[in-house]
Amino acid sequence: MPAPPFRQGRFEDLPELPRLAHPYYDADTEDVVVESRPFGRIRVHVVSYGPRDGPPLLLVHGLMTSSYSWRYLFEHLGGRYRLIAPDLPGAGRSQRAATRARSGAALATFIGELQEVLGLESCLAVGNSLGGYLCMRRALDDPASFARLAVIHAPGVPEPRLTALHVAIRIPGVAAGLRQVIRHDPLRWAHKNVHYYDESLKSLEETHEYGDPLATGDGARAFIRYLADSLHPRELKGFTRALAERREAGEAFPTALSLIYAREDPTVPPEVGPKLHALVPDAEFHWLERSSHFAQVDSPDRLAALLAGFLGR
Repeated sequence: MPAPPFRQGRFEDLPELPRLAHPYYDADTEDVVVESRPFGRIRVHVVSYGPRDGPPLLLVHGLMTSSYSWRYLFEHLGGRYRLIAPDLPGAGRSQRAATRARSGAALATFIGELQEVLGLESCLAVGNSLGGYLCMRRALDDPASFARLAVIHAPGVPEPRLTALHVAIRIPGVAAGLRQVIRHDPLRWAHKNVHYYDESLKSLEETHEYGDPLATGDGARAFIRYLADSLHPRELKGFTRALAERREAGEAFPTALSLIYAREDPTVPPEVGPKLHALVPDAEFHWLERSSHFAQVDSPDRLAALLAGFLGR
């Protein structure tokens, strides 16, 4: 019998390798330097997969993860597209500029700067979680950023729990205490805080990908800056206000947009999806059953079918 959804197993029982193989480590990699207004000169790790002459498709990961989170989409979409998956500043194998703020506005600007360095202006894009929210912000900042944008279970509307997190993490001593907790056992932290509908997909390989960057002081600080800054309540209010103003003025979202949400998700409440769709009624909206915040891991075949239909138009 399969395990109940989101039922985490013991860390001690994790297999060394995932039960489903993937081609992530067969992909091309490069480090590029971005002269960023928000982050200064920063080295960014970029993973690419698929035909070099294929249409470029930018994949932007979310909080706590990295380009590794797209591993199961590589075979599903890599036959048609040149998939380009960067690690955001401070995540994965990218440089950890720990002292820099990571506001949504700063990270959206960075995405545009990285696109310019990689020659990806007006490309197709898919963003998961925080990455989806950042790509929507980028599209509002520069309507020519993306030809089409698919967003998978992104946050984006003000929530009481995000306000509470914002307040709590600024209490003296809280950030330092959290940093100690994370660094004490970053692999267990990664295992505990990434949630799948099918938890049997986890492995020690994954915990190292997500946990190893948190083992250093700079890595843990960078992650906490993401927690503190990237979903600032003031920025979320400004984001939803901008969407509401466009809707009231009869203006469509700057690019073709698809919103994809799972009906169950311990990370971002599923009701965020319909709330965002109400603000952007011209967007497509899709529910994914028996999936999670990380649909690219839990249901890559069904997600790829949705993405191929949307991106290929």
